[in-house]
Formats: sequence, structure tokens, C-alpha cells
Amino acid sequence: MPKVSSVTVPYASYLRVYEPLAAFPQPERGHWERYAKRERRPSYQDELRRSLADLLPTPPIPVPVHESDDAFVIEAEGVLCVCPWRTRLRGWQALDELPGELSAPVLDAVLPPVVRRQASDDYERWLERNPDARPWIRTSTWQVPLNWFVLVSDEEREYEGKADGDDANGAGEGEGPRLRYRTPMVQARRRVARGLRTLRDAVEEGPLIEGLVDVGRWLEEFHPRSYVELDYGGLVHILPPDLLDEDHSAADVAEGIEALRRGDEAGASEAYARLVERWRAVRDRRHAN
Repeated sequence: MPKVSSVTVPYASYLRVYEPLAAFPQPERGHWERYAKRERRPSYQDELRRSLADLLPTPPIPVPVHESDDAFVIEAEGVLCVCPWRTRLRGWQALDELPGELSAPVLDAVLPPVVRRQASDDYERWLERNPDARPWIRTSTWQVPLNWFVLVSDEEREYEGKADGDDANGAGEGEGPRLRYRTPMVQARRRVARGLRTLRDAVEEGPLIEGLVDVGRWLEEFHPRSYVELDYGGLVHILPPDLLDEDHSAADVAEGIEALRRGDEAGASEAYARLVERWRAVRDRRHAN
């Protein structure tokens, strides 16, 4: 049986914000300056493997005891930008979402009620001291939420069927394929605003609009010179190369929204049908697991 440290975790995708160093107060800014100079930094797969390892003890450790001091780092337009992991905060937030993802018997087997209650109490006490805390990373399992694609453009799509060596430019895993989009914060905010105007004029309030409003509010909390990254993450390890190569979901979402703006319901339906068909392959794997 392979060690946890060597397992490829295939089910998570990510939306990340990379803020310029100027956005961080001292002494945290100094920490990230030193951190960025490391020759080798952990990847998103390393982060997931650590989380899986914490679930192996009895009782399991649902949330790290201490906050992570790791981050993803990129250099854009000559500016060093950092995306802190904040694994502990994200772990607490993920626990709040688990009842909607797992049935009660499965949830109790994985994380007993007493463990969840203790973690919830710890989170409440922590929030009292850190009321403005927010994560730099959002995670989705077995899908990329459609509202995430509104933030990016097909021209920003980066697909590599294979990646040789280590990728120190962001959260990439040095081995295997990669599919991601990266855009300046100002562009992401502008696309959210335009998308919301069109959707509210054309369709009733629903999950797509609600999700886009939520993402838009989240983006407003970051420095205007930040960068937003949509990363397929581990999903690239379960999708066939030909499907990944042909995946232009951001273009389909943009086309659908533009069709709605023109009043072209047939065009919007065609774009949506392509998205549904493309993501059925992922959904089938989710139910198989």
C-alpha cells in the first residue's frame, strides 16, 4: 500500500487569490519574503496529503492544531504575490459544509460527533479573536462551480498535458497534467459585475446568481492588485487527456452569458448543454466513489 505522502488526490479544484506582499502587515510580510526564496515549496497535493494523514489517527484530527505557515507563490508583472494556505481556517469552514455532503452515518463514522463538536467550539472561540478572517483559497470537490468560470477568460487558459520537473510558479504539481486560468483581480471583479447584470435581467434568482454574488463579495476583501487563479487541481488526474484538451468551459460560460444579454435563449441553452455534457464525466466518477 502506498504511503499517504505519495498518493495523488484526484477530487479537488481550487479558486485562489494571490495578494502582493504590500497587502500583508509585518511581521507576516517578512515571513513571506523569506518563504518565497525557498528552492522547493510544497504543492497543492502535499497540502491534501497532510490533511488525509490527519484523519488516520484515532480519534481523527479534523482541523490542524496550528495554522499553516505555507503558501503558494507567483511573480506577476514583476510583483511577488502570495496565497497563504490557511489550512486550519479552511478546515473549520469545511466541517460546517460536511453535513450537506455526507449522510449522517458516514459522517459519524469518519468524524465522530464529539470530535466535530470540539472543533466547532474551537472555531467559535477563534472567531471571537479573529472576526475578519477569510481564506485565500476556496475548494470544490468533484467539480468546478460554474460561477468560477465567470471570473476568467478562455484566453487565460493554460493547459499542459505533462509537466516535467517542479513548478515553483504557483500551486502546480511538478508531475502530471495541469489546467488552470489566472487573471488580474480587476478583470475578475469586472466580469463578476457584468455577469450579474446580465443574469439578473435574464433569469430568476438561483444557485448560479447566488454563487456569483458570494464569490464577488469574497473578491472585494483582497488587494486590487491581486491575481485570481482557477485551478482544476486533482481533477486533471481523473479526466481523459482528450477531454481536458477540448475543455473550454470558460468560453462556454462566457458565450452563454453573452447569448442571454442578446436575448438569444437558444444560444444560451446550447452553451449550457455543452457544459452539462462535459461535466457529466466528472459527476459519474463522484457517484462511483
